[in-house]
Amino acid sequence: MVLFFKVLLENICRMEYNFRELEQKWQKQWNDSKAYKVSNVSDKPKYYVLDMFPYPSGAGLHVGHPLGYIASDIFARYKRLKGFNVLHPMGYDAFGLPAEQYAIEHGIHPAVSTENNINNFRKQLDKIGFCFDWDREVKTCDPQYYKWTQWIFLQLFNSYFNRQTQKAESIESLNAVFHIEGNINFPCPGDPSIEFGRDEWKSFTDKYQQEVLMHYRLAFCGYGEVNWCEALGTVLANDEVVNGVSERGGHPVVKKKLRQWYLRITEYADRLLDGLQTVDFSEAMKEMQTNWIGKSYGAEIDFKVKSERGKVEVLKVYTTRPDTIFGVDFMVIAPELEIVKDLKSSAQSVAVESYLTYVKSRSDRERQAEKKITGCFTGSFAVNPFNGKFIPIWISEYVLAGYGTGAIMAVPCGDERDFKFAEHFNIPITNIIGSYFNGTDANPTKEAILENSDFLNGMVMKDAIDIVLQKIEALKIGKRKTNFRMRDAAFSRQRYWGEPFPVKWVNGTAIPLTESELPLLLPEVESYSPGPEGEGPLANIPSWVSQQLETNTMPGYAGSSWYFLRYMDPENTESFCDRSVSDYWNQVDLYIGGTEHAVGHLLYSRMWTKALYDLGHIGYDEPYKKLVNQGMIQGSSRFVHRIQGTNTFVSSGLKAQYETNDLHVDVNFVDGYELNTEAFKQWRNGEYADAEFILEDGKYICSAEVEKMSKSKFNTVNPDDLVTRYGADTFRMYEMFLGPVEQSKPWDTKGIEGVHRFLKKLWRLFFDELKGKVWNEEKATDAELKILHKAIKKIEEDTERFSFNTAVSAFMVCVNEISDAKCNKREILEPLLIMLTPYAPHIAEELYHALGNTGSVLDAAYPELKPQYLVESNKEYPVSINGKLRTTIVIALDAEAAAVEQIVLANETVQKWIENKPVKKFIFVKNKMINLVI
Repeated sequence: MVLFFKVLLENICRMEYNFRELEQKWQKQWNDSKAYKVSNVSDKPKYYVLDMFPYPSGAGLHVGHPLGYIASDIFARYKRLKGFNVLHPMGYDAFGLPAEQYAIEHGIHPAVSTENNINNFRKQLDKIGFCFDWDREVKTCDPQYYKWTQWIFLQLFNSYFNRQTQKAESIESLNAVFHIEGNINFPCPGDPSIEFGRDEWKSFTDKYQQEVLMHYRLAFCGYGEVNWCEALGTVLANDEVVNGVSERGGHPVVKKKLRQWYLRITEYADRLLDGLQTVDFSEAMKEMQTNWIGKSYGAEIDFKVKSERGKVEVLKVYTTRPDTIFGVDFMVIAPELEIVKDLKSSAQSVAVESYLTYVKSRSDRERQAEKKITGCFTGSFAVNPFNGKFIPIWISEYVLAGYGTGAIMAVPCGDERDFKFAEHFNIPITNIIGSYFNGTDANPTKEAILENSDFLNGMVMKDAIDIVLQKIEALKIGKRKTNFRMRDAAFSRQRYWGEPFPVKWVNGTAIPLTESELPLLLPEVESYSPGPEGEGPLANIPSWVSQQLETNTMPGYAGSSWYFLRYMDPENTESFCDRSVSDYWNQVDLYIGGTEHAVGHLLYSRMWTKALYDLGHIGYDEPYKKLVNQGMIQGSSRFVHRIQGTNTFVSSGLKAQYETNDLHVDVNFVDGYELNTEAFKQWRNGEYADAEFILEDGKYICSAEVEKMSKSKFNTVNPDDLVTRYGADTFRMYEMFLGPVEQSKPWDTKGIEGVHRFLKKLWRLFFDELKGKVWNEEKATDAELKILHKAIKKIEEDTERFSFNTAVSAFMVCVNEISDAKCNKREILEPLLIMLTPYAPHIAEELYHALGNTGSVLDAAYPELKPQYLVESNKEYPVSINGKLRTTIVIALDAEAAAVEQIVLANETVQKWIENKPVKKFIFVKNKMINLVI
């Protein structure tokens, strides 16, 4: 009897779609049963789905954040239904400057604030119903995680890139080579001027040998010019600097030389380029990476220098166009080069120093992207080695010290930037390409016949390139050279909240810690203020300094360069990842994340993977097989319009009559465009409590603008609120329904109602609020099976190609057609639920069990398409009378002409139009059309 009433109660509860109750129920059930726990041992084929893991900010998630997570969750669940053993983990990129700044601003330790933020993120993620295997969670700030980050750093430190074998090898093996033959066959990548034989190597002190080896190591230390922010007390990456100030906080940033750790990623440039041909990235992404690497072929040419001081004898210039040597009208060198001080003449000294001060406030990215033309003449000249022409030497921010030699020869008739520079500073332009140069635009052609070019006159430019290369090598004034725009990656920060380097400095030599000394734990600190001479906060800790430990910490991207491997084997205390486990899971099959990580993170992660592969720790050298970059969900901001000098706000349609200030207002109390004026008055602790409103048609209408979703613009929408109001399944499907996952699109909460109505309509195929259970076990008709299999084909194809928005549309069409057919048959509904599971898992699980299933829908087999149900047996023919379309008639495909004529003439609409007139001609084109001539 108790069981009877329990079943009865459950059935009554199921009569209406109580999404809050059923979603909480199944989330708890899945969590308690560890429904998403994944084994490293399985007979199933494997599939690895990975999200670019988040930095857990204090602000929590807004509706833009889960877009990629929902997409990956759908695909992970889909692959599970298709019979794969799916790895779909989640963790946190928890170290770095943002976490430290947040902690400083809120007066708490970053470990505490980060943990609080992680807990908040976890709660928000869980409400959306993701299928993450939380037993594999990683946090980059966990000592058991960063122990292995430190260990991998040591692998890089103890390795060099062997250009002969094109892979990383032990630094000790290089040391052994030096004892046998010196470095004659192993040019020094860090300082090409270092050359020695075996006897010299043996004669070097141990300290000097270590200095030389540092120039070969994959992780090395050196002095470099960095973006220094005094207020933040740290070095910033180029993308953290905007218009000379820090992106975070807007503090001044200047150039400063500091001892820094670097990764010698430039040695992997060719392999990083080649690897792009083996991965499934978008062409746009490949182009971004290719351009960042920036491989070019050309020559280094030595130009003699004429200067007032006479201290600089030669200016070495890299060019990809040696054929334009006679069109060089000026030289431009990077302002930060040491030789600038010796090139400036007394007349130009003040101007040069003033310009150098300006450049120090600029990031490399700004200098390359800036359209404003700036520069300063040094007062010195270079001499063209072929005709003796004096060429003025300028400095300008658009030339960077890190690319080539830091000096370029400018050919204004052939390069747009050089042309604009020459035009701006009134530098005479030499035309070496005749009619190809119109005097108003540069032409980078290689097809012109050279003029004003001495021994090259009459030659096609592309043919002259090799002639000049041969000439400069014969005259010993230069050499052929392959160059890369990519620079070695800065790998240290003068901050506290990051991985400590497992290195001691003993008498100026870097001594690595042993593996048994790992992890080197981050010590507790009372102050986050910078150490002396720009060192990190660790330099303020006597016990740390007394151990001679490195005072810099690693950057945020250290932990994110290899996290995909730790997910495979997160509890391993003996290795970063057991080789048998990484062999099983292999590469990430699908990687989803934003384009903001398109260059930096992806290049670093690819480089680390290649190094670990070279050293035999893993069996593949590309981390990610396929990459999908999700677009951004933008905020649709709302504005109120305050009449200047008053506290009166005028509705948008009337604002033209007044002088107003436009203020962002919180979108959460704007319904579409209509402002909830009472909520506005209570906003921000009653700041607008006495506001008055000039309404239109009794309403206050806000204006709108699509912008980046941001707390500062009050246009963020908390997913928690939407999940509470509409349910996780509705939220998941609506995020996908907004548009293609790769495209950016504005958020509009109003549209979510339609998706919610769709799920309620689906529910009514199973339960009626009055009748109760309406699904049945009757046999499906061919017409009903056609509806189902049409949906199977469409949804499977759309899911496979990540077209989730069109898949959601296909679900809606399918449910509408099933409803119109008044079909409540289990044979149709159960496969539909299984297909829906990746998109709306909670309602799918609930209704799957309502059908009497005891197992989980998560483990069901994806419906198999049966093409025979898609074969059309009928055709809808257009019927024209005297050439004008009058109706359409559905006729069997195998109907013969005589039968077709009989069916058409019997049709009421046709009879109306022919009005008993004789049919002179009946035209029937099978599978196409019907026409009557009367």
